[in-house]
Amino acid sequence: MAWFKKARTPIAATSKEKPSRVPEGLWVKCPGCSQIIYNKDLATNLNVCPKCAHHFRVSAAERLRMLFDGEWVEYDKGLVSTDPLAFTDTKPYKSRLKAGIDATGLKDAVIVATGAIDGIDTVVASMEYGFIGGSMGVVVGEKIARAIERCVETQRPLVIVCSSGGARMMEGALSLMQMAKICGALARLDRARLPYIAVLTDPTTGGVTASFAMLGDLNIAEPKALIGFAGPRVIEQTIRQKLPEGFQRSEFLLEKGMIDLVVDRREMKGVIANAMRFMGATRAQPASAVSAPESGVAVERTP
Repeated sequence: MAWFKKARTPIAATSKEKPSRVPEGLWVKCPGCSQIIYNKDLATNLNVCPKCAHHFRVSAAERLRMLFDGEWVEYDKGLVSTDPLAFTDTKPYKSRLKAGIDATGLKDAVIVATGAIDGIDTVVASMEYGFIGGSMGVVVGEKIARAIERCVETQRPLVIVCSSGGARMMEGALSLMQMAKICGALARLDRARLPYIAVLTDPTTGGVTASFAMLGDLNIAEPKALIGFAGPRVIEQTIRQKLPEGFQRSEFLLEKGMIDLVVDRREMKGVIANAMRFMGATRAQPASAVSAPESGVAVERTP
């Protein structure tokens, strides 16, 4: 009965065929307009699509390069979670931490650094979504709280770039405690009459939205950023109703008065600098007024 069978032979490459000389990873397709963009052109445009202005997600370190004038000093770089609950779900929390460290090169989901934004000495906390979804655990809470205390000590303004899925469930109530801890520190910053600007990027959700992300003297969002507490799918399933067009996007929140500005990333640095000057922030302080970084922390210089 061999005539029922059909032998399948692979198509062999002919001698005339040559491998492609175009390296992979040089081009990216915009999810907003399907435009094919050269990676270097995209990077030059601060990872914003030149055709439709779609804002690609960027890393915490890239945020710092976009905001600071030049070099900056990173603080509390060595802090790392100790897995206080010995938590395990589909895999141990320690494995997730290791994967996050390997993927991002960071010890946790935020970088805290001091540098100049258009000549104004500023403390910036930049969140890293690539590290367990930018979730807020004990280390994130501690680093941001220390950043706020450093602002009070050195009389500098504060900028927090938010990009997070919310509180880190693997640390349970300890992660939720960071909401109150950071809010208490922000109250001290407010009493010191120092500016705090919150920059909300895609996505900013959960416990981060329910705490420090919405407490800025000025709350700025990038275009079409997802901002909210529960996700839109969870809300739809709960209330069993279709949500309005653009619900939980930054433009929708601006219309409802939940945020103050929607600013294109390419204009963000200038808007932040002007806002800080309006709120009374001064130019860069003399070196004697600047606190030293922790031992062994390198100074990074932007290209």
